[in-house]
Order: sequence, then structure tokens, then C-alpha cells
Amino acid sequence: MRFGLRAENANTLSAMYRETRDQGFGAEVKRRILLGTYALSAGYYDAYYRKAQQVRTLLARDFLAAFSEVDAIVAPVTPTPAFKLGEKTDDPVQMYLEDIHSVAASLAGICGISVPCGETSAAAGQIAGLPIGVQVMGKHFDEETMLRVALAIEAGQA
Repeated sequence: MRFGLRAENANTLSAMYRETRDQGFGAEVKRRILLGTYALSAGYYDAYYRKAQQVRTLLARDFLAAFSEVDAIVAPVTPTPAFKLGEKTDDPVQMYLEDIHSVAASLAGICGISVPCGETSAAAGQIAGLPIGVQVMGKHFDEETMLRVALAIEAGQA
């Protein structure tokens, strides 16, 4: 490991890897790694991984079809406005649900970027001034268009 965190005082290479991961990954990252490892373990490969790959292929096809009609797709980053720091850390399911909109681009293998587009108001019990973001997704190898749209949104021109 040349860059980033590196645990010191480990006796062996494997101990150094373990310590670095333990110190460098938060609880949420560790939880997601464990879930991924579980889904790929023997006996669950066909039930989870193979089915996920099939769904991923369908998702990629849907994006290709959409991009035959539009240059970019603008969508919410999260299903709800921002919440206070640490507010949902005790509820992993709520944390996973906050990612629901942002995983599609990665799964389909397309480019995507999240940009700020405003702030919450005090209406509906929300705390005023928390950031709201949108994501811009673009077709394969068309980052230039995606970035132009993102810049226009960020500048308030879209």
C-alpha cells in the first residue's frame, strides 16, 4: 500500500492488511463488504449473484434504449432530502435506501455525477439549509455531455 492509510506495527503482511481495513473502514463499509462476501459465497452464488447479473444486463439495455432518445438523464440522488449527520447510523436499512437512486449508473456501467441543486427549506418539518443534489447520467463514452449538463445545473442555468 503506497497511498492512503496504512496500519503500522503489524507483524505480518496479512496482519497489516487486517489492521488497515479495520482502522480505515467505517462500520457501514464493513457491513457492505460482509453482505457482498455473503452473496458471493458458495451456495448463494446462483441465488444472488447470477440473478443480479441478469438484472444488471436488463438495466443496461434499458439505459441504452433511453439514450437513443435523450442525451442525458437527470434524477434525484436520494429519495429524501439530506438528514443530520449521524441521524440514521443506527438504521442500516434506511442508509441502504438512501443509495437506491445512485447505484443504477454503476450497475449499468454508464457515467454519472452528482451535483448540488439547492437546499431544503423549513417547510414540512425539514431543517432549512441542508443540501439537495441531483445526478446526471450519460451514455457510454459521452462524459463531455454529462459534464456540460452538470455544470449548467450547478450554475443554476438548467
